[in-house]
Amino acid sequence: MKTVWILRHAKSDWADDSLADFDRPLNKRGKADAPRLGRWIAARGAIPERIAASPARRARSTAELVAKACGYPPGNIEWREEFYPGDPSAGLRYLRSLPEATTHVLLVGHNPWVESLAALLTGGTAVRLPTAGLAMLQAGIDGWAALGPGDAELTGLINPKMLP
Repeated sequence: MKTVWILRHAKSDWADDSLADFDRPLNKRGKADAPRLGRWIAARGAIPERIAASPARRARSTAELVAKACGYPPGNIEWREEFYPGDPSAGLRYLRSLPEATTHVLLVGHNPWVESLAALLTGGTAVRLPTAGLAMLQAGIDGWAALGPGDAELTGLINPKMLP
């Protein structure tokens, strides 16, 4: 069994319209939601073995805050250029390249990529992810290389409003 968690970056700040989309930071709510999600992950003992994220500033900050709060070393996050803005096939290629021993991975990116990737992996399940929303998927495959469209099942959705 393989576990894939797909996280949409936390709420970003639109106050400085001179910034390029890639460079937008998190706003106050985003800076609070990301560590709350990380603490939720840690409380469940569900720390991923790998975290890969878009290098855009808001996704980078989200991944680092979640990682720190859940006990994953932020220095081990993989920054994936192909996750910005993202194409679902890039996420599938990344997952297929993972070592077989890896069982749980967290991907951090942007909409519509995160929702499209979840739909691809689940065979079309419509998933709505708000900022800092997490889709939890499981695939009953022996190895990542065998992962294909429709091989995963949506097992849960976490919205930051659900967190303490």
